Amino acid sequence: SPEQRQPCPATRGSESSADPGGGMAKARVLYNFAAEPGNDELTVKEGEIITIANRDVGGGWCEATNAQGMTGLVPADYVEMISESVPLAPGGKAQNATTNLAAFDPFSSTQAGSSGGPAFGSSFTSNSNNQTNNADDPWFNWNTSSAGTWSANNAGAAEDDEWDDDWDESRPSPNILPRAESDSAEAGLTRGAPRNSSVKMSLNRFPTFSKHGPEVYLLSKQLVKLTEKITIHKGEIGPVWEYPTSSLSCVVADPKKGSKLYGLKSYIEYQVTPNSTNRAVNHRYKHFDWLYERLLIKFGSAIPIPSLPDKQVTGRFEEEFIKMRMERLQGWMNRMCHHPVVSNSEVFQLFITYRDEKEWKLGKRKTEKDDIVGVMVFSTVEPPAEDVGLLEAEQKVELFSKFTKTMDDGVKELLNVGQEHWKRCTGALPKEYQKIGKALQNLSQVFTTSGYEGESILTDPLTEAGKTYEEIANLFAEQPKKDLHYLMETNQEYKGLLGCFPDIIGVHKGAIEKAKEGDKLVALNKVTAQEKNTMVNRIGTMSYTFQAEMNHFHSNRIYDYNTVMQHYLQQQVEFYETIAAKLKQALTHFTVQQ
Repeated sequence: SPEQRQPCPATRGSESSADPGGGMAKARVLYNFAAEPGNDELTVKEGEIITIANRDVGGGWCEATNAQGMTGLVPADYVEMISESVPLAPGGKAQNATTNLAAFDPFSSTQAGSSGGPAFGSSFTSNSNNQTNNADDPWFNWNTSSAGTWSANNAGAAEDDEWDDDWDESRPSPNILPRAESDSAEAGLTRGAPRNSSVKMSLNRFPTFSKHGPEVYLLSKQLVKLTEKITIHKGEIGPVWEYPTSSLSCVVADPKKGSKLYGLKSYIEYQVTPNSTNRAVNHRYKHFDWLYERLLIKFGSAIPIPSLPDKQVTGRFEEEFIKMRMERLQGWMNRMCHHPVVSNSEVFQLFITYRDEKEWKLGKRKTEKDDIVGVMVFSTVEPPAEDVGLLEAEQKVELFSKFTKTMDDGVKELLNVGQEHWKRCTGALPKEYQKIGKALQNLSQVFTTSGYEGESILTDPLTEAGKTYEEIANLFAEQPKKDLHYLMETNQEYKGLLGCFPDIIGVHKGAIEKAKEGDKLVALNKVTAQEKNTMVNRIGTMSYTFQAEMNHFHSNRIYDYNTVMQHYLQQQVEFYETIAAKLKQALTHFTVQQ
């Protein structure tokens, strides 16, 4: 990783003692890159000529010196070697063939084979609902209070115990520490995350994920190791992932409070036990957060990776919060375990099966150096033999786009209604029944003052009826935890999943638009006919990937909502049967006297 490189001849912001014009390789900058303060990075501009001091820093970075003698880190895939006309791939290695991204601009005067920068944006981040217009969203960043109601958690700072210095080794990137959120269009990096998350991420945190457009995959000739192949089959419902013969599951349990620095800092550690080994491994929340980040980097362009439950500053060691966090971590792990691609990935298997600290550290370093990330994950897909045309691919994207948007609206509506119903069941309704019960008992007390000998025939059952209504009030207050809670949790999970789709759809739409320009680019001699056909074929691979993922999504959606609605209705039936039984019992106390 960049933090593990050899010391620079000069740090950024100082004059280098090395001669920039020496024997080291020269490169041309393909994209603008703004360095972040304190991260040993170098600000470069498109078209600038720089000297590459170290092409293999790791983690997708190279070390470069500009014409003024300033030295620092630059994303390796943001530069193109002049002497070889081969752009650096992530990790500082040259790709197998030249990719002139400027060819995608049919109005550019740059000729094929030149080294001009691309004329279009290098990311296709859509303005999805999970990034804007959510001031009125009543269920973002919500937690369950001790009273059992949903409430917004407005924590504005990172948890000290979650982001301390007690990590296993140095961070994979100097950009990884939280900082203020930027207003840049790339703010959609953590797709599916709650809007007002308590920890904001650097927009340069995952450079290969956030700044690669689909064109990098469409014309890439990077070879993929056979072990990374992801197979798609043609099933009865269309393209489907290759599912394992036995399903994976993990149990998140046994939270324990630990401490360090002589008790000055505390944390909660959970046991994660997969059914594949039946051997528990221990993880803190920050380890789950690391896994989420790696999965987002690896698969985020093709597979929705929902965010983890939010961090919390206050009350994080309270029993109710620990229970709720564990339940939501369990739900998140269930979602990941049930995905055939994610659950079989090297990073996920490391998380659930590592045997000791050494294996954990080595595995982390290896996954953090993975070059097949972002849009390049499509290069690992092995689709069925049948081709998918551009028109069909575009129609599928539009179909899925409309459905996910409509479902997102429906999920939000149900959550809004559910939240109001929860408040009423735990607030207004119990109070109403308590008032009825109290009023009946007060009336009974008044009747006892009549002096009539047979008064108890009425006052005793009347008192019992009043107590029955007070019991019903308590039943209403407790019932949402038994039924509505699970319906709300399922909808919350799907809100997170649906929040990932706008950016995934944006990648597919962007790729299709670039492929549509193929004939024009061939006519302008900016790409060859073979390259144009390669682009179309790879659009087909992307379409198969999207269809397989949507079929997986639909299958899980139908199962999940069937299951949660059966539970909800069964609990509702039992709830009203209990109330009916109590009312029938109260009724038996009343007798009619002639």
